[in-house]
Amino acid sequence: MPSSGDIPTFNLKAVVHETGLRPDTLRAWERRYGLPHPDRTGGGHRLYSQRDIETLKWLVARQQEGLSISRAAELWQRHIANGEDPLSLPSYRATDASRLPVVSGEALAELRHDWVAACMAYDEPRAEAILSQAFALYPAEGVLVDILQRGLSEIGDAWYAGSSTVQQEHFASELAERRLESLLLTTPPPTRKGRILVVCPPGEQHTFSPLLLTLLLRRRGWHVAFLGANVPLEDFDRALAGSGADLVITPVQTLPAAAHLPAIAEVLQPLGIPLAYGGRITSLVPELRQALPGHFLGDTLVDAPAMVEAVLSAGAAPVSPRKPSGQYRKAREAFEAHLAAILADVVGNLSTPIPPRILSEVNANFSAEIRAALVLGDMNLMGSDIAWVEGLINNRSVQADALRQYLQTFSRAVARQMGDSGRLLLDWLQRILGR
Repeated sequence: MPSSGDIPTFNLKAVVHETGLRPDTLRAWERRYGLPHPDRTGGGHRLYSQRDIETLKWLVARQQEGLSISRAAELWQRHIANGEDPLSLPSYRATDASRLPVVSGEALAELRHDWVAACMAYDEPRAEAILSQAFALYPAEGVLVDILQRGLSEIGDAWYAGSSTVQQEHFASELAERRLESLLLTTPPPTRKGRILVVCPPGEQHTFSPLLLTLLLRRRGWHVAFLGANVPLEDFDRALAGSGADLVITPVQTLPAAAHLPAIAEVLQPLGIPLAYGGRITSLVPELRQALPGHFLGDTLVDAPAMVEAVLSAGAAPVSPRKPSGQYRKAREAFEAHLAAILADVVGNLSTPIPPRILSEVNANFSAEIRAALVLGDMNLMGSDIAWVEGLINNRSVQADALRQYLQTFSRAVARQMGDSGRLLLDWLQRILGR
């Protein structure tokens, strides 16, 4: 028997009022992503349940964190495939007081569109004027998430699609981070006990989300210091010396950055300092969390402050990560030893006309992600990177079968350069090619 939350009760007008989403947006999401799943009356009109409404709010919250709607829908389906109800996960049940104030629906969408357009045109005065208007009209945290974070995500997606440049992305990031830094200077003194360090691991260059997390935590009374991007592992000991840290948070956007977390945890463990993490890659690949030490802070920045409070006040037990097998350790060592030869082999034997700049970027990213998956002991964590490589190649107007040819060339290079020591990697590449 269905629960009351599953009974189709609300018409389209009621859902629009409750979520702030436009009717055409609701229909587009249903058509493209199968979310939500409204019933139909005898006359063909949609009827939504309370769960449908909560599903829509969940998707909007993921967008406010910076995910595109396609990524948010993919994340929902990942949870379902893993036997999890996204609406029942602990990270989505934070108290209202600890969540960001959300401006209903798409109230800030037009301002975000204008801000993105100004950044793409390198129009700094216009971009700053739009932000000043938004901060005057809406809660600061809503503007930070819905305009700046989502706007940067849209510009990043445009670069990925080949319709914007890296210079435009850097220009927008600089404006957004400058605004964050000005707000950080005005935060009041801490009122809570405990000190938090936010540290980007080696290779993690993205600083907007860590800065935003720092601001959100400071506005809730925590003593937080942000130590910057790309902090080398050998500097962690010195960074922690005399810091009095009660918690270290490492935001990770990519698999290579996440692969440094076990080494960071080894530095923190003798000092009795807990580790927490979150970020784009841990949301896109939920399976990754089984290989990472520490406390997961939820899929969005909206959830993070409540999760931090739980860690510091209740002493929640961290996850004990799965240890990589000896086979993976040997494969990683062999891959690192032969990497330069493998990449030279790929460049010399790839017949597909991938532009050199794109090939260099694909090689660097693909090999870094392979190494990270080997470090973490699970090649299946590479699934999202295959899609990234495919999109990068396709969006740069390369022939349709370029990804397959690249993977075949990479596989042959591994076989030639690594021999028997590359068997684990070769088996995975053959599985990917067989799909």
